[in-house]
Amino acid sequence: MIQTTSSQGNRPSVGELDLKTLKVRQEEAVLFVEINAPPMNLIGPELVNELVTLIQTAEGDESVQVIVFKSADPDYFISHVDITRVSEYREPAIKLTGEASLGLLFRYLSTSRLTTIVQIEGRVRGAGSEFALACDMRFAARETAVVGQPEAGFGLLPGAGGIQHLTRLMGRGRALEIILSGEDYSADLAERYGWINRALPAAELEDFVSSLAHRIARFPAAARTLIKDRVNATALAPAADFRSDSDLFLETGRNAETQRRVQNSMKRGFQTRDWELELARRLPELGS
Repeated sequence: MIQTTSSQGNRPSVGELDLKTLKVRQEEAVLFVEINAPPMNLIGPELVNELVTLIQTAEGDESVQVIVFKSADPDYFISHVDITRVSEYREPAIKLTGEASLGLLFRYLSTSRLTTIVQIEGRVRGAGSEFALACDMRFAARETAVVGQPEAGFGLLPGAGGIQHLTRLMGRGRALEIILSGEDYSADLAERYGWINRALPAAELEDFVSSLAHRIARFPAAARTLIKDRVNATALAPAADFRSDSDLFLETGRNAETQRRVQNSMKRGFQTRDWELELARRLPELGS
């Protein structure tokens, strides 16, 4: 366990946390968080609960200014939500937002005083992509990163901020292409579309992200917070739009055709590592 000194009185420091799905390491004012939720980093109640705890604690620990998220799994950054535990993984969000909504939880991270960066290697789809979009910056390994929003293949829509972020980042046409096709996108194409900040060679990614994080953390905190607030005033959708998408995700999930496609997917190997390596290619099969 990493020990850090908190200046927050009796409140715990990040280094005092006992987390199972997140491995935490602090270097100066930068917190490196490695997602480690086998078998494939699905978003379930354990991971969401620990993300909430981490965010709450880091915000209250003035020794932390920047958080870098990466994955312990080379094939999956975050797969997507655990479709069998929808009601469970939404509940922990109440601690931060007062509402059982993953979209509002992620939006909370967008408005946090903390600067957040994701280092993507492997696949990140669905709500995993929406988590990455909610963070302030995204950098990906050119050789291995794959991003996607596969919800349409199940009869769903992105319910945790994907519609709001993608449309603002890349425009209407490209957002519709991505969301309606359910295709996987390489790091190079995601960079070209504006989904990520940069695609870098895998051998250079970690050093680049670490250097950037430390550089940002050394600048005055008040200015960083003000800059982020002003950018959000232009680029971040209102909470009501995230709430609407979250509600519509649940509504479409109750549709008979959606339930049939989810059942078909589970029978064929959905939420198993090997099957999901080519999830986008398999989506059209779910209607048969």
